Amino acid sequence: MVLVVKKGASLKSIEEGIKKLKSKKAFNAQKHNGVIQLTDSPLEIQQKHRDEWK
Repeated sequence: MVLVVKKGASLKSIEEGIKKLKSKKAFNAQKHNGVIQLTDSPLEIQQKHRDEWK
């Protein structure tokens, strides 16, 4: 997120803007843990993808 502070903005308005940015809900990555079942090792998958660009 970006907070644009204009020249001459009061400290109170800046602090309110920061509070609005912080109030957003964080992303929970734990709920996606173990969703994808891999058949190859991650290193082999990475090497295959790199070889596609050659």
